[in-house]
Amino acid sequence: MTDYDSIDFSPLHALTDGEVVTHSRVRDVTLASGKTLALITLDNGRDHTRPNTLGPATLTELGEVLDTLAVRAGAGEIDAVGITGKQYILAAGADLSDITRVGSKDNARLVAQLGHNVLGRLGELGVPSFAFVNGLALGGGLEIALNSTYRTVDASAAAIALPEVFLGIIPGWGGAYLLPNLIGIENALEVVISNPLKQNRMLKPAQAFELGIMDAIFPAASYLEDSLRWADGVLTGRIAVERKNTPGKIERAVKWPVAIKMARGMLESKIGTVPASPYVALDLLDKARSGTKAEGFAREDDALADLVVGDQFAASMYAFDLVQKRAKRPVGAPDKDLAKKVTKVGIIGAGLMASQFALLFVRRLQVPVLITDLDQARVDKGVAYIHEEIGKLEAKGRLDADAANKLRGLVTGTTDKTLYADCDFVIEAVFEEVGVKQAVFGEIEKIVAEDAILATNTSSLSVAEIGSTLAHPERLVGFHFFNPVAVMPLIEIVSTDQTADAALSTAFVVAKALGKNGVLTADAPGFVVNRLLAKVMGEAARAVYEGTPVADVERAFAPLGLPMGPFQLIDLVGWKVAAHVQDTMTRAFPDRFFSHENFHRLAELDEVVEKDKGGRVTGFTKAALKTVKPHVGSQSVPAEEILRRVQDGLAQEIRIMLDETVVPEVEDIDLCLILGAGWPFIDGGASPYLDREGASERVFGATFHQPPIRGIAQET
Repeated sequence: MTDYDSIDFSPLHALTDGEVVTHSRVRDVTLASGKTLALITLDNGRDHTRPNTLGPATLTELGEVLDTLAVRAGAGEIDAVGITGKQYILAAGADLSDITRVGSKDNARLVAQLGHNVLGRLGELGVPSFAFVNGLALGGGLEIALNSTYRTVDASAAAIALPEVFLGIIPGWGGAYLLPNLIGIENALEVVISNPLKQNRMLKPAQAFELGIMDAIFPAASYLEDSLRWADGVLTGRIAVERKNTPGKIERAVKWPVAIKMARGMLESKIGTVPASPYVALDLLDKARSGTKAEGFAREDDALADLVVGDQFAASMYAFDLVQKRAKRPVGAPDKDLAKKVTKVGIIGAGLMASQFALLFVRRLQVPVLITDLDQARVDKGVAYIHEEIGKLEAKGRLDADAANKLRGLVTGTTDKTLYADCDFVIEAVFEEVGVKQAVFGEIEKIVAEDAILATNTSSLSVAEIGSTLAHPERLVGFHFFNPVAVMPLIEIVSTDQTADAALSTAFVVAKALGKNGVLTADAPGFVVNRLLAKVMGEAARAVYEGTPVADVERAFAPLGLPMGPFQLIDLVGWKVAAHVQDTMTRAFPDRFFSHENFHRLAELDEVVEKDKGGRVTGFTKAALKTVKPHVGSQSVPAEEILRRVQDGLAQEIRIMLDETVVPEVEDIDLCLILGAGWPFIDGGASPYLDREGASERVFGATFHQPPIRGIAQET
C-alpha cells in the first residue's frame, strides 16, 4: 500500500513554470437546516475559453485547502465540503503540457501519485463531500467527482468523459478503480474504453446521470441552489441517495470476467493489438473487481508511469496538438474578410453523396439548399432521403418539430438548373471523370452570378484540368469531403495556380461553418489523403497479385495501427472509387504506385471480400477469387517485407510531397491523415511513426522531425 503522505513531490516543482494555476477558493455556505458546507470553487481566473486544468501547483494548493478543511471538520466547524468550478467548467483534467515535460518515469509516477494523494482526500475528510459538476468535467475533472462522496450535475454541462485512452494513457487519478465499482463493469467499459475509441465520444449530463455516475441532475438556471438544497437533504437524512449499482449490488463473480473477455475480443477485432492504452485500461478495470482502493490506486500509478514515458503517448500529444491548434488556424488560408457571404447553396447531383452534402449544409448553414439531377425521380429520391434523415434527428430529440420543419422547407430539388442563378456556392457530386465534371460546371457557369463560387468534390482528379474549360477558372476550388460526410472532420481545400483568394477564403469560411477542418493542399494527384492511401492500398494489392493470401496481407499491415486493414478500407471507400484513385496515381507516377487492370473487374462485383463478425477481412468471395485467380502469381511475400515496403513507400512519398510543396509542412500531412483517414493518434499521423521505425532514415537518410518524436523511455 502506498503511503502518499510520505512521498516527496518536490521534483514536480519544475513543472509548475508557466502553469496557469487553478486556485481553490473557499467560502462557507449556511444551508437551510443550519448546517455549514465549505464550498471550494476552482477558478484559474481566465474566461471559459481557457478551462481549469490540474497541474502540480493547482493540485498542491487544493491539497492544502483540503487539509485545512479536514482539520475544521474534526473540530466540528463544518458539516460537509462541496467542490465546484467557475462558470461552465469544473475542470478539463490534467494539464497535458505539464505531463509531456515530466522528464523521467519516476516523475511520471509522481504525477499519478500527486493526483491520488490530493483527490483521494475528498473521500477522507471526516465529513461527506459533494462534487457539484457545474460544467465541463474531463479526465481529472470527472475524477474529482468520483473521489467525492456524492455528485450532482448541471443539465447544461458541455461534456463529461474520461478521454485518456484516446490520448494513449489511462484514467490515472482513481477513474479506473472507482468508476467500475460505482456503475458496474459494462458501463465502465463504455465510458473508459469504448467512448474514447469512438472519436473521443463524450457523455451528456443526462447520460452520466442515467449511468449512475451522478446522483442528481438539476437545470442550469438554479443549479447551485438546487444542489445545495439537495446536499442539505442528504445531510439531514431527508433525502436517501439510491444507487442502482452499489458495491453490494454489482455482480462480480460471473458478469465481470465475461464482460472483460468480450471487451478484449472486441478490441482485438476492431483495433488490433498495437495500441497499448486500451489494453492497459482493460486490465485495470478487470482488477478493479477485487482488492482495496489503495491497491487500485497503486496499479493506476504504475500503469500511468509506463504509458506516459512511451512512444505512443509522445506521438499522441503531437497529434493532439495538431488537432487542437493547427487545425483551428489553417496554414495558408486567406483573410476571412475576403470570403463571399453564402446565402444559398447549390449541389449538382442527388445521389447519396450529394444528399449527405445537402443535409450537412442545411443543418449547419441553415440557408436554402438546392439539389438537381438528370431526372425528377432521382431528385425526389434525394430529397426524400434528406427529409428522412431530418426525421431521424427529430425522433432522437436532436431537433424539435419547428427546427425540423424549417430544415425540410429549406431543401428543394429540381431538374431546372436555372434555379442555380441566385446560389453563392455550388458544389458538384457527380461521377469521378474529368469530362463529366467539366460538362456540369460549363452548364452551371452560364447560369450563376459572376462572383459565385464553384467547388469540386473530386477525390483525386486535377482541379485545374476540371476548370480548364471554364470562362472564369479563378472561381473554382477543390472542396474534398471524406466519407461518411457527417462524421469525418476533414475537408481538403485545393487551390490551383488560378484560384482567386476570394474563392479560397470562402471555402475555408464555409468549411468552418460546416464544423469541419479545412487543410490547404496544392493541386497534385490524389492531394494528400488519397495519395497516401493509394500507396497503402497499392502495396496491399501488389502483395496479393504476387501470390500472398488476402488475410496474410491484412495481418502484415497490423503494426501500422490503422483503424482497419487495407482491403477493409477499400471496401469502405468503394471498389470503384479505389480503382479510379489508383488509375489517377499510376498515370501520374507509374514508377511509384501499383495498379492492376483487374481492379475494375473486381469493382463490378456485388461483394468482393468476406469479413468476420468484427468487420475484419478474411479473404475474397468466390466470385472475386474467380476474377483474381488468372492474374495471381505464386510468390507469397513475408509479412516483414510487405510492412517494410509500405513504410518505405510512405516515407518516400511524404518526402516528395514536401519537396513539391503539396502542403507547407509535414504537420499538415499528419493532420490530414488523422482527420481524413482516422490515422491513429498513437502514430502521430504517419511521420513520427516512420521516423521511429527507421523508414525515414532508410529512404532519405534523415528524419521528418529533429529530434524524432519519441517517448522519454527511449530518449534516456
